[in-house]
Amino acid sequence: MNCPTIDKLAEWFDGVAEHKDESIQIHLKTCKDCQQIIAMYENDQRFLKETLEMPTLPDDFAMNVLNQVEPYNRKKTKKPWKRLMIPAAAALLALGLTSTLHPSFAEWIGGFFSTEQVDEGLRIASESGLTERVNQQVTDQGITFKVEDVLADSSRVALSYQILNEKGKILDPHIDPWETENAIKAYDQDGNSIETLGMGWSDGADYGLIEFSLREHSSIESLKITFELVEINGTKGNWDLEIPIDLKKSKKMTTKALLNEKTSEKGVGIHLKEVQFAPSSNELLYETYFTAEEKVKVASQINTLEDTFGEEYVHTFTGYGTAIQYHIENEQGESVYRHNTFQDQGHPSDRGILQGSGRDMEELGHMKWNESFIPLKEEEQLTFVLDGVMKTVPADFSLTIKPKELRKNPLSFEYEGNFITVIKAHKKNEYSLRKALLPIEIEPVIKIEMEGGKDVPSSDLGAWVLVDDKGKVHQAYHSGSILDEKDENGRFKTTTTLTIYGLKELPEEFTLHLLSVTRYEEAKNPWTVPLYEGERE
Repeated sequence: MNCPTIDKLAEWFDGVAEHKDESIQIHLKTCKDCQQIIAMYENDQRFLKETLEMPTLPDDFAMNVLNQVEPYNRKKTKKPWKRLMIPAAAALLALGLTSTLHPSFAEWIGGFFSTEQVDEGLRIASESGLTERVNQQVTDQGITFKVEDVLADSSRVALSYQILNEKGKILDPHIDPWETENAIKAYDQDGNSIETLGMGWSDGADYGLIEFSLREHSSIESLKITFELVEINGTKGNWDLEIPIDLKKSKKMTTKALLNEKTSEKGVGIHLKEVQFAPSSNELLYETYFTAEEKVKVASQINTLEDTFGEEYVHTFTGYGTAIQYHIENEQGESVYRHNTFQDQGHPSDRGILQGSGRDMEELGHMKWNESFIPLKEEEQLTFVLDGVMKTVPADFSLTIKPKELRKNPLSFEYEGNFITVIKAHKKNEYSLRKALLPIEIEPVIKIEMEGGKDVPSSDLGAWVLVDDKGKVHQAYHSGSILDEKDENGRFKTTTTLTIYGLKELPEEFTLHLLSVTRYEEAKNPWTVPLYEGERE
């Protein structure tokens, strides 16, 4: 028998291996190298047990140990156990601490969730003791898929995983459930599916990250994560795992404050509903809507656009609605979270935000928002401060263009703080593949290219339509960006491209109509809401 890998020996020693294991037991009787490793584990475990059972430990004990650890590089040695004849703490860190060690020491190390590869919220939750070493794995076609750690919080569940070949070498952790038949799913205790799956990995990394958001799922008490993988690193096979997760511990560490605070500003109503404090994230739940008078006004403007251009074009990409911009202050009045893209155009500063989502409540302009933030390490009394409101509403702006004249005289215009020049309008062919006798399809499209500058804060231009020289309406698909640089007037540079399908030839003259615009208006009166008051759950 060849020598087992270090991971196999470590699992065997800690009782994690599925078979504690006759083949390894027999091998150890004759292999001096492996006997030395096991003896080292036993000595190291006794050393750590004696040390960690001391009544108190100095505050810098963990850091001192880590500072003395010699880095271990599994990829540069053919016989890694030879590399492990180093001080006790270094050997244990290289192998990974398991459940037989003192739990407080394992928490200091923390595994993947203590590294800079995860956000601060996951690191804080790991320090709170919400990480569990599960080491569940499945092997097929010489490839092992291994879930190492699970971090279970009431706001999200995260799993770290590795992919290894038959020699124990770590492979690229890239798994894509969206472009392959691989399935990674989560189900609550009632069998309901949790759809909010996120994944992270990078080339050359040892670990991948899987995360399920549990925002707005406060009733969940337990989860079942299932893996049905059929392709890993280009190899076909079957890798099925099921990981049960209990959320009771994290729920005990989660508090909520019911706010029920309402105000209105510049035609936008705001209802702060709830704030939740969990180890890995804080969540703010609120709703925005048009006030009654504003809603009547906006609805009338929409009806006018529908009569002019048709209902289909008016509602395809416009998204008429409401939102707010705000920051959250600590007890010293310092801004610890900031959600204000209009004030920070060119340098979006959604500082501390992990996720944000808005859901249309079907009534015109009524939106339900849930935004989560990285928690603070120290408990502080936080205060919500409104900066301003946003309204996406119908626009009343048109621009007639003669493409041939643009070559010599680009057409410039200004609209609500946007200074834009139409520099080019041209036809080009786009190619796509299809299943047909002629597999390549050629489709002519019209491209309108613009560039310019943008004041801060100024309106965002939304959906456009093009009306050709025969009076026919065409949808204009918008793409563009705010560049991280300014022009000679101190405005952030912008680029915009409108793409129009269905026009075989470029008209000699056409008119662009702007259907929607998002306006930002600063709050006239300060509105602050303490996030630590209200009924607690």
